[in-house]
Amino acid sequence: MNKTEIDSDVEILKTAEQWAKDEVFSSKFFMLFGFMFVMATIGFWNLGKTDVAKAFIYPTLVAGILLIIIGAGLFYTNKTRLSTFESAYQENSSAFVKSEISRAEKTVKEYKTIVFKAIPVIIVLAALMIAFIDIPVWRVIAITTIALMVCIIFVDSDALSRMEAYHTYLISNT
Repeated sequence: MNKTEIDSDVEILKTAEQWAKDEVFSSKFFMLFGFMFVMATIGFWNLGKTDVAKAFIYPTLVAGILLIIIGAGLFYTNKTRLSTFESAYQENSSAFVKSEISRAEKTVKEYKTIVFKAIPVIIVLAALMIAFIDIPVWRVIAITTIALMVCIIFVDSDALSRMEAYHTYLISNT
């Protein structure tokens, strides 16, 4: 192995580690949005005087808890993955790169299907609920659902861009 191959190998490992660190950082935004939903719940609980304000308590609490769980799960998964990168790469660098390329391709497809097709449909359905259902609790659930989905799209659109760049880098350097 010559010096350029070694430098390239080191760069691939550094890029993989940086991607995982960025994902760990990104997962914190899910938790931040989750805590904001929980804080909104506390606000509605303490200050809400109308039926509509009181109806926000449970939907925002559920949305907040879901976002915190998603963020914590992604944080743990990527933090664990980060700790295994170097040993997996040292064990068999070509297998590591192939598995990362495969995982990146699968993840990009999932993002494009779930985040950019299914979630917009959920948003449209929730918006239709707001327009056509006159029951306050259902309108509140629809509003909270839209807010939750927007948070997910916000964080995942950035994650998709990172994943595509990571995938492209891996392909071009193998």
